[in-house]
Amino acid sequence: MSNPDFDEIIDRVGTGCSKWDDMQASYGVSPDDGGLAMWVADMDFRPPAAVQRAVEQVAAHGIYGYPGANPAYLEAIRWWMEQRHGWRVDTDWILTCAGLVNGVAMALDAYTRPGDGVIVMSPVYHAFARVIRASGRQLVELPLARQDGLYRMDWPAWEAGLTGRERMLILCSPHNPGGRVWTAQELREVGDFCIRHDLILVSDEIHCDLVMPGHRHSVTATACPDIADRLVTLTAATKTFNIAGAHIGNAIIADPALRDRFRGALMARGISPGLFGMDMVAAAYSPEGAAWVDALVDYLDGNRRLFDDGIAAIPGLRSMPLQATYLSWVDFAGTGMEPAEFTARVEKTARIAANHGATFGTGGESFLRFNIATPRARVAQAVERLQQAFADLQ
Repeated sequence: MSNPDFDEIIDRVGTGCSKWDDMQASYGVSPDDGGLAMWVADMDFRPPAAVQRAVEQVAAHGIYGYPGANPAYLEAIRWWMEQRHGWRVDTDWILTCAGLVNGVAMALDAYTRPGDGVIVMSPVYHAFARVIRASGRQLVELPLARQDGLYRMDWPAWEAGLTGRERMLILCSPHNPGGRVWTAQELREVGDFCIRHDLILVSDEIHCDLVMPGHRHSVTATACPDIADRLVTLTAATKTFNIAGAHIGNAIIADPALRDRFRGALMARGISPGLFGMDMVAAAYSPEGAAWVDALVDYLDGNRRLFDDGIAAIPGLRSMPLQATYLSWVDFAGTGMEPAEFTARVEKTARIAANHGATFGTGGESFLRFNIATPRARVAQAVERLQQAFADLQ
């Protein structure tokens, strides 16, 4: 495999991608005058060549009928989880959903009823709250504590905050937007909490492959083997390989009864995988894909260092130490500014579109989330613009 060129600037404007083509409507930042898209969590990099070859092979055949069984797709998932994460799964445990937000929706449908409480650890990925509320469930936010600049689980406060109506906990592991890699011990504490309160645990592990050097992701299923009868693990190749447009993800469920309920939710909604997505995943979860991910993580780590150093040079700004993901969570509280003011400086002066922290729930109000999975020249440009936008603080 030739070395991937992550420095290549690829123009995505006008291709129908949300990240670049929707940022003006969402943030008032236009790509036409050099605006930088650092919001939607996809990358500005091409996937491994193996994925492109798989797409071209399907296209070359020229018939796009209903896909059937795809053993290579299931075997690739099984192989990847064992090789990269030491997790042995049976292909019978794997159910396919239309991405992980859809997987969360299917879990809500399968294991809860309207009015039930569904727990998230906030601030957290904003789609969780959106889907919970849209399904008529009650959003229960358990605010994460902060210690030494990192998010921590706050068990005493959380125990006191429950109502008794909670039926499910959705865990984001690694954490988005904080970039935290939970330890095996922390995951065991989550499992114990779910046993005590009779909760189904949905563990969203979509960022599990994007872990910075010096850290290691623990799969919830291996950290907590005693909760298999209440655990649904959601994984996907889409975040790792920048193929989110394939809208394909996996629910890996060891317990047969739990798996049957999830399968029933999929069937009731007519959810089935698309033709291209399965072949893309089978190509990505391969030795070639593994080498590409290793190169990607090394590059992202370089972007992380550049961005963090630039943020640290601005008085009042602090980025949370990034252990995983390519999403930098920057706290503006030290500036003394209200969110409207620091957000305006980022969007209008620096011309950067970044996610507003309040959309991630309680505790996110003083933050913005920046996507650094873009060529390094753009990261350097973003740092320079941010330093200029807050130059009066220096």
